[in-house]
Amino acid sequence: MRRTRQLGGPIVLVWDNVRLHLTAGMREFIAANAEWLTVFQLPTYAPDLNPQEGVWSLVKRDVGNLAAADLSQLTRSVQHPLKKIRYRPDLVDGCLTGTGLTPA
Repeated sequence: MRRTRQLGGPIVLVWDNVRLHLTAGMREFIAANAEWLTVFQLPTYAPDLNPQEGVWSLVKRDVGNLAAADLSQLTRSVQHPLKKIRYRPDLVDGCLTGTGLTPA
């Protein structure tokens, strides 16, 4: 079953211009699925347009100077602030508002 049937409508994907997003394979996939997939590409670095940049900024405040001993410690160090943010919708709303978007 095609995923769009499960969702009941078209999919809109908003991407920055990271190199991976611009590969020939991705362009072919997007073109082949244009009837249900719409892609909006942001400039290469546009934190003012991308709410997730605000979320990562909050995470980096807690993790910025960490010298992790291993991947496990790094993973825990990133998961902890993400979990705090998850239970603080006002922080997520602030990230949305910073882009000019309105929280629903």
